[in-house]
Amino acid sequence: MSLTAQQRQALLIKLLTQYMLGELSQGQLLQYLRKEILNFNQTQYAEFVGVSRRTLSDLERDKGSPANTVINKVFKPFGLQAGLIPIHPHVAQKILAVPQE
Repeated sequence: MSLTAQQRQALLIKLLTQYMLGELSQGQLLQYLRKEILNFNQTQYAEFVGVSRRTLSDLERDKGSPANTVINKVFKPFGLQAGLIPIHPHVAQKILAVPQE
């Protein structure tokens, strides 16, 4: 997928909104970004960010409790870092000003 910078930004905002609303897990978000934005397989991306392929695989399957330093490593190429996300979707909706259905 070859996207312009503006298209990448719009996609990232859409995906982050889905993540904040609980529609995507952290692992699903990472896997989508890796595949669709960078077109890397797990081995390529793991080498690129400096983690093991096993660690990347576990992150994408939402297994374990990775340290924030690891999360920051794998999301840094997308301009993201670990942070606080509301646990209740209705709070995220208010923050994002998303109309409730």
